[in-house]
Parts: sequence; C-alpha cells; structure tokens
Amino acid sequence: MDNTASLTVGRGIRITAARAPTKAALHCDGVALTYAELSARISRVAQAALASRLGPGTNVTLLAPNCLEYIEIVAGLSDVGIVVVTANAHMTSVELNAILADSDSRALFVHPACADVAASSDASIRGPVLSIGSSYDQWRDKDHDALPLPMVADDSTFAISYTSGTTGKPKGIMLSHRSRILTFLGMAAEYGCYGPEDHGLAVAPLYHGGGFAFGVAPLFSGGCCTILSSFDPEQLLSELEATCATSVFVVPTHVSALFSLPDSTRARYRYPHLKTVISNAAPLPQSAKEQLVAYFGEGRLFECYGSTEACIVSNIRPGDVLRKRDSVGLPFPLTEIAILGDDGCPVAAGDKGVVYSRSPYLFNGYWNHPEETAAAWHEDWVTAGDLGRQDEEGFLYIEGRAKDMIISGGVNIYPKEVETVLERLPGVTEAVVVGAPDAHWGERVVAFVVGKGDIDIVALEAHCRAELSNFKVPKEYRIVDSVPRNPTGKLLRRVLRDEID
Repeated sequence: MDNTASLTVGRGIRITAARAPTKAALHCDGVALTYAELSARISRVAQAALASRLGPGTNVTLLAPNCLEYIEIVAGLSDVGIVVVTANAHMTSVELNAILADSDSRALFVHPACADVAASSDASIRGPVLSIGSSYDQWRDKDHDALPLPMVADDSTFAISYTSGTTGKPKGIMLSHRSRILTFLGMAAEYGCYGPEDHGLAVAPLYHGGGFAFGVAPLFSGGCCTILSSFDPEQLLSELEATCATSVFVVPTHVSALFSLPDSTRARYRYPHLKTVISNAAPLPQSAKEQLVAYFGEGRLFECYGSTEACIVSNIRPGDVLRKRDSVGLPFPLTEIAILGDDGCPVAAGDKGVVYSRSPYLFNGYWNHPEETAAAWHEDWVTAGDLGRQDEEGFLYIEGRAKDMIISGGVNIYPKEVETVLERLPGVTEAVVVGAPDAHWGERVVAFVVGKGDIDIVALEAHCRAELSNFKVPKEYRIVDSVPRNPTGKLLRRVLRDEID
C-alpha cells in the first residue's frame, strides 16, 4: 500500500515541495537543491531501500558530518519506515563498532571524511557499506521499478540517537516520526522564523537531535536552509550576512568562539534580516547572553532547554532573557513541566527537584534497555535526570544533573549553584564544579575556573564565602584555559573528575 497518510519526514518535505517545486530548499558548500530536486532524491532513496530489501523496522547507521546528502538519506529512509542511527561523525572505530553491534545495523551510509573509521568497522555490518559520493550515489540513482511505500505508523521509531557516553556505555534513544514532526510545528509557533520566506543557517551537527531539528524545520514550512559543513566563527558571521539568514541555531561553544574573534572582525558584518538566534545543548552563561544581545540586538535571542529523550522542554524568549537571569524559560508549546521530589510528588515553587515533562514529543524509550526506559518515566512524565526549580511565574532554572550532585559531609551540594556564583565574579568566563573523593568529607568540592587574564584564587575564595554557606565553598580551585566538551557542546564532567588525584 502507499503511505499517503503516513506522518514521516520524507512525506512532509515532499508535500512542501509540491507547493513550490522550483524554489531553493538546501545549500551546502556551493551546491544548491530546489524542492523538486530534493523531493526526487528522497523518493529515489526510498525506492533504493525497498529494492535492497531494507524494510520497516530495520536499523541502519549514518556516519557523516554535515553535508547535502544527510537530510535526503534520513528523509528517504523514513518514508520506508527504516530506523536511522545518527552516529557522531567524530567517533572512533571502537565506538562505532559498539553502536553497530548494539543497534544490529543492516547497512552503513558513510561520508568520505569518516572512511578510515568505517573501514575498521566493516566486519560489524550485516549489510552494504555505501560511501557518499560514490557507491551511495550509484545505489540511490539506479533505476528501479516504482514500488508502493509501506504505511509507517506515526508513533514508530524514526531514528536512534546514541547518548555521548560521558557517564558509561552509550544508550540508543528512540525517537518517533510523530515526535520529530510535531517538534517542527512547535518550533514554527514558538520562534517565528520558520515560514516560506525564511532562511535558516544550520551550523550544529545534523547527527545531534537539536542540530537535525533546527536544520530540517525550515523545510517543513517552505523556507530555505544553508548547511555549513564545518564550523568556523567568521564563516558563520559571513554566511549570516550573505544568505540574508533569518535564523541560526548555535551551541555555547559556537558563542564562545564568536566572541573570541577580534571586535573589528565582528564589526564588519551586518544582519538586517536576522530574526532569531537560538541556543541549546548546554547552559548558556548569563554573561554570554548579554554579549549576544549587545551584538545582535534586542528581540532576537532565545535559549531553549531540553534533552534527546524529551525534545524541547522550555524556552526563554527575548523579552525575558535578561530579566530572568539564568532561567531557561517557560514550557515549550504543548509541554507541561513538573518538578518532583524524592517521593514523586511536586515540590513547592522555588524548591529543587527532578525535572519532568510531558508532551507529544517524548521518546519511545532506550533501545534494548527496558529497565532504564522504565526509570526515565513517572506515569506519563519523562526525565533526563536534570535537577531544577520553577519560580512563582513558572520560569524554569536548571540546577545540574542528579548524578552530578555532590554529597559532602552528608549534605547535598548542587554544582550549578556554586558555578553561578563563581561566574558572577568579573574576569571569570566559565566555572565547572565537581565532587572529588575525600577521606573526611566523603566528597570535596573542586572548582575548575576559566577566565580572562590572571585570576586571583584569594579573590575567588572571598567571593564564594560572601555568597555561599561554608559547606558549599570549594575546597580547591583549578585555573584552566578551557573545560572539555563534546562536539555538540555538552560538558564532559567525567573528564574533569578523572583529572583529580
């Protein structure tokens, strides 16, 4: 049967293409595709998959940095109900082998930039290895008898995104077709920059859940998207100006790089068409928010909070981004937020607890991990393990992760609270607090501090003692040039813990 009623990414783009087939849809590295061309490629991918006997529910892996083919592969396979494992393009062969084996992938789509890693993993694949630019192109463009597309259930799994593995073995997070598509529509409602006349700039990795959502959302509304194949801060500014972009999605590491450029470099560019700058993937320091507003202008900066499991949970809008310091805003459209205590009951406004949400965007569970899936749910609410609080107006504040909480002398210490105090000291650009084993206290508080120029540890100590209870004051300060993060900007606290003797 034909999937005319299926709610898939591929079908959504094909419907949009029918409205304006000659309009530009995608740009990347000097190559452009119209909606008609993109739609045709998506259809050819779907037909090639059917001819290869890759059917609904089959898992395949895509290993690629940002490229023009990324969206057509994911969208075309979605039309057939094939589940795409969106692998981190920077992973090692050991990591790739583990994911291929865990996901039971029956094909590997690989970009030439990842060829060496893939070559070491061929034995783990129970199917073809298709290289973008050569064997993949031949596979996609081979003539096939047109077969009807299968019906794909809206709530079936569309993609599997593996966690970064910063705290143990990575888990595959299963995302549904319905979740992704409703997310695009929620984004259009919330951000006001996803319409037929809009142009998005995709700089975050497409293999990341947020990067993919903000890269594909423009295509569901008939807009255009320029994909940057790699990140360079000045190139980002140049493309914002040259493409007349109306939106850009960035992570905090991008923001840091932008403001590491000379003032004279940033001053060369103008963005009269830019409506929206959206940040996500890791908390954006309040000082960085102030820099962004000062540079791009008021009325443009949004910061959203979420997780791969729950999608976008909250969003702070431009009118509140400076007024509500360190907040990540109010619930995203169609989303409810609850802060639950250890007893599973809601806590009072201002009190800390575990952040849960419920919405149409929630994940389908962890691949082959039923116990951990059950642990993430409380009735029909989901958590990614973050701690937070809501104020009297309902604004959400993230206080860190439950597993990162430090217990010193039998007292709970929330790293985010200490980090926020440290980052208020002039000259400190970022602070990360972790717990280290201590024979007396159980754990002691250790602060890693990044700053401009020389940082006076005595001043750090005095500043903390003036604002924090004694048991929260770090026992040790380490001045560092930077803190470790993965390519999407997620902080790698475990690396810092491992550095402590």
